[in-house]
Amino acid sequence: FEEDGAITRAAAVLLDAETLQPVAQEIARIPTVMPYIPGLLSFRELPALLAALALLPRTPDLVFVDGHGISHPRRLGIAAHLGVVTDLPSIGVAKSKLVGRFIEPGAEAGAHTPLMDGSEQLGWVLRSKLRCKPLFVAGGHRVSADTALAWVQRTLRGYRLPEPTRLADRLASRRDEQQ
Repeated sequence: FEEDGAITRAAAVLLDAETLQPVAQEIARIPTVMPYIPGLLSFRELPALLAALALLPRTPDLVFVDGHGISHPRRLGIAAHLGVVTDLPSIGVAKSKLVGRFIEPGAEAGAHTPLMDGSEQLGWVLRSKLRCKPLFVAGGHRVSADTALAWVQRTLRGYRLPEPTRLADRLASRRDEQQ
């Protein structure tokens, strides 16, 4: 969010699935259409994310989102919300837990444990890199928890975040260059 929340900014990076090299990248900046309401952040963020995706030269086959999938109290984090609205397969990769319980994964990169809410598995808690806090990986739409984990593991390149969200986060952080 920019200008004290008046502008919502979203970044989208299209990657080649085999090489993980960027094919295109876009930033959308739009007026913020909804105030902040706890638990409903995806409604505030989604319009800018849709605008950024629309700027890409082609529709992605799979979308990684920096946020939650179904691992959300309402089972509708930003990755799930985006997937339902677009009908695109989506994966949520979050940096913090919103709901559920888990056993801390081992210290080694690749260690993972289930994220549970009662008897329901919401996703996985993944240690993506040695000495880093774990990520919370969950399907958003049309992607199972196991498939989401496999894709995230496949796209790790020595950083805490998988390449799709790492590159989008890096692009979104370049405020001055993208004006």
